[in-house]
Amino acid sequence: MLEEILDIKNDRRLSVFLYRAGFGCWLLYLALGAPALHLYHHYRQDAGVFCILLMVTGFSASMVYEYYHNRPQYEQKKKWLAISYLVLAGAVYLLEFRDKGITLDWTLVLRWFS
Repeated sequence: MLEEILDIKNDRRLSVFLYRAGFGCWLLYLALGAPALHLYHHYRQDAGVFCILLMVTGFSASMVYEYYHNRPQYEQKKKWLAISYLVLAGAVYLLEFRDKGITLDWTLVLRWFS
């Protein structure tokens, strides 16, 4: 059974499961911001990062399926995957590395894209 789910080339169920789990983590992120759940507020940031990670992973798995079965849609999704990786990298930098003294020269990043 697992070999069918892990065959992301011919079966898109794993990408759907990952994306739905990411959406569930996003709902958990929203719920952890409620005043009634203030005891668990310290898990809110973890739920948000895990949400982004699961959704980007699910999107990446769906890209493998689209590469073999729908080439024009794959070309369109490729652009959005690059944008989602940039958002994930920005979130990790802002949440983890900014306070540790690692600085990022944004002018180098902008020159890289021009």
